[in-house]
Amino acid sequence: MQSMEHEIQTALSHLNADVFEFSDESHLHAGHAGNSGGGHYRILIVSGAFENVSRIMRQRMVKEPLETHFCTGRIYALAIRALTPDEFFNRSNP
Repeated sequence: MQSMEHEIQTALSHLNADVFEFSDESHLHAGHAGNSGGGHYRILIVSGAFENVSRIMRQRMVKEPLETHFCTGRIYALAIRALTPDEFFNRSNP
């Protein structure tokens, strides 16, 4: 089985990310109510595909290709930071 990092990165390959950072935070949430065993992850993705796109639409652009992972319980929670190259490299968006 592929690592979740690889699976997420592959699912988002159409965004042609300039930067992709992945963090598995599942160990921080072990035993929390409602968690049926899926992982808790955090990603940073920097892509020109986010130019002139609202923050909510950026979230959708990332979550929709991962829908199967959410539906099957492989991902329980995903924190997403989706930035344009200008926002990331010029640090104009903390």
